[in-house]
Amino acid sequence: MTSGRYDDHFRAQLDALKDEGNYRVFAELERRCGAFPQARNHGGQGGDVTVWCGNDYLGMGQHPKVLDAMHATIDACGAGAGGTRNISGTTHAHVRLERELADLHGKPAALLFTSGYVSNWAALSTLGARLPGCTILSDSLNHASMIEGIRHARCAKQVWRHNDVEDLDRRLSALNPEAPKIVAFESVYSMDGDIAPIAEILDVAETHNAMTYLDEVHAVGLYGPRGGGIAEREGLADRVTLIEGTLGKAFGVVGGYITGSEALVDFIRSFASGFIFTTALPPAIAAAAAESIRVLKGFEGARLRAAHQRKVARLRDRLDAMGIPHLPNPSHIVPVMVKDPVKCRMLADILLDRYGIYVQPINYPTVPKGAERLRFTPSPLHSETEIDRLADALHDLWSQCALARVVA
Repeated sequence: MTSGRYDDHFRAQLDALKDEGNYRVFAELERRCGAFPQARNHGGQGGDVTVWCGNDYLGMGQHPKVLDAMHATIDACGAGAGGTRNISGTTHAHVRLERELADLHGKPAALLFTSGYVSNWAALSTLGARLPGCTILSDSLNHASMIEGIRHARCAKQVWRHNDVEDLDRRLSALNPEAPKIVAFESVYSMDGDIAPIAEILDVAETHNAMTYLDEVHAVGLYGPRGGGIAEREGLADRVTLIEGTLGKAFGVVGGYITGSEALVDFIRSFASGFIFTTALPPAIAAAAAESIRVLKGFEGARLRAAHQRKVARLRDRLDAMGIPHLPNPSHIVPVMVKDPVKCRMLADILLDRYGIYVQPINYPTVPKGAERLRFTPSPLHSETEIDRLADALHDLWSQCALARVVA
């Protein structure tokens, strides 16, 4: 056995992470069904906690109709899909879900993947690799899954300044007008919570005959009259070549997907290794996701989205009143800035152990060094009392740790 010499190397790098304050520690939680956002903490001092950093933004992972759909499909079909979609794993539940997704974004077709990470990786790598002479132009703050997909495409790439339409235009202008080009960007950026100027980006891309690839993972379910994301809210979905999303955030389940034209979706279905060689999502997962989408398309979805925005506004108001620094943005993401990895970890630990408030510190490499933060994501199911309790806890800790406040 030769692992010992390698283990020393592994430990040395892990120790360096710990010394920098960037070592990740996972809290062992058990969500309480029907009691979102409450969970049981099985680590440390134990006890009940309120989850403040979940991406199940609307609590749909606990919605009775979603749970009923999952239970019914397990009873009817069993647990697994039976294999890859190409061999034995395409089920009626998968087909129905893809129809719901295509309808959600007003596209002719959709394709399921096992996660949003895989859908970005598989779609971008396939497009870049199989379009001869293609250049992918990637926003500088794109998610790691998009970066990984572009890397595996092994085509030409350019990184344009975040949300800088003029920089994008300059770069496109310098490329061969006849060569394929893909502009890849997100709608809501999950760390800072800012929103892309989608209309302006589309104007520039269309001027240069470039495809557009829009990641809506932090927007689907939350924005637009039916939860189709920022592009739907702004009436732009029909102009976007490919819209990618996730089922694991506002829809409360798991999985990723792309939507687009019949030819585009069939192209990725036929050539993407990340789709071809991966076991399909269990049909119960697909059925639950489809039900979640249906709920959020309707009146209840509109009500939840409105309540969600009210809770976000209330938390921001409470933080402002106490001078707790948080990044201003037009989205649902509330990044409270600490700017020190050790203090960020310490604050998260104290909030969990002393106050029963669970939030994960966001440190390097997820954000740049010096931009460490606690990222709060209020939901419509967080009560006003819970919001006040969180704000009061942060107020206490900011004083105890002598952290800088914002002076109005």
